[in-house]
Amino acid sequence: MTLIKNMPLCVVGAGLAASVPSVFAEGILNDSKASLELRNFYMNRDFREGSGQSQREEWAQGFILRYESGYTPGVIGVGFDAIGMLGVKLDSSPGRAGTGLLPVQDDGEVPDTYSKAGGTFKLRASNSEFKVGTLLPKWPTLQANDGRLLPQIFEGMQLQVRELKGLEFTGAQIQRTVQRDQTGDEGLTLNNKNRRFSGSLDGGDFDVMGLTYQFLKTTNLSYQYARFEDIYRQQFFGITDRRKGDWGAFNSDIRLFLSDDEGLAQGGAIDNRAFSAMGTYKLSGHSLGVGYQLMSGDSAFPYVAGSNPFLVNFVQIGDFAEKDEQSWQLRYDFDLANVGIPGLTFMTRYLRGSGADVRGADSGGERELDIELQYVIQSGALKGLGMRLRSATYRSDFSRDANDARVIVSYPLNLL
Repeated sequence: MTLIKNMPLCVVGAGLAASVPSVFAEGILNDSKASLELRNFYMNRDFREGSGQSQREEWAQGFILRYESGYTPGVIGVGFDAIGMLGVKLDSSPGRAGTGLLPVQDDGEVPDTYSKAGGTFKLRASNSEFKVGTLLPKWPTLQANDGRLLPQIFEGMQLQVRELKGLEFTGAQIQRTVQRDQTGDEGLTLNNKNRRFSGSLDGGDFDVMGLTYQFLKTTNLSYQYARFEDIYRQQFFGITDRRKGDWGAFNSDIRLFLSDDEGLAQGGAIDNRAFSAMGTYKLSGHSLGVGYQLMSGDSAFPYVAGSNPFLVNFVQIGDFAEKDEQSWQLRYDFDLANVGIPGLTFMTRYLRGSGADVRGADSGGERELDIELQYVIQSGALKGLGMRLRSATYRSDFSRDANDARVIVSYPLNLL
């Protein structure tokens, strides 16, 4: 203290000015993370009948750079996240484009490269966090699509409050999106698969409020309310439960959506109740699951275009979400670590839907068979390198039959 008193005021001020940025920089950098994911993706979708393009086939290399900062010290911490993405064409042509891996220009050509980036400003107080900028939501009412070369991203703001043990509140507003195979942002629109809805399909902001409560460490209850301006409003009720014992483990997942049109109803009349449930029994690396999904009301299930609907029967090709459709799923998984091959997993599932009321179709049946084999290297210099083979066979009374094959090789690199 005496030393500071005896120092000239300007020297003390200069010292404090130099130390403050240092403290803030240290707080941000201490807990920062940076990673680079290399994603090599080949996709072939062969349409077995119908008019139009008979095949979509492309191969591309993706680079996804992610950075997450820590927070500055103090009651309110400040931080910043960023994401940068680059897609490189390895093989494509105008006659085979449209897989969702690469953008297609107005003249039908596919560019050699495309890129997109985003940044997120964030604040933290206690156990709560506020973000504004680029978001990759994973909410029941809105889930970013990461099923191709580069993920879909959204622009908006999000608040998550976790001040009470086991209870989390989420509030958010989304204004724009950049689709998985695009570089520029655009407004939100309504998914219109199989011409389910009428109207312009263009909506305004997407607002979300919801709660998730965990109790007994085994059960989660969820509620969410969403409003897609001038298109629809939607409520979600969900429960997940996990039980484990000497007899194995059983997981259950029950989801209910209630949807109707909102405001100007630019997508036309919407009235849908979507119930879906999945029960899975696990023992010694084997998993057997049974799923059921039922659509009722006067319309199909509504969701934002480009996003993933949170339905148990949304799979590789189909979503089984047409008006009045009822569908079943039988799924089997096996972790081959139980037979001495750690990192190797197998999955197959079969889905059948019936009773779909589709405009212009005489009958409403569809079915899909998926098979997947995945291997992730567990140790050594290439630890984390994953190889994934996916196959789907889809047949429908109201949509084009298709065979779908994908080969995905991904390698995550931790930079910080």
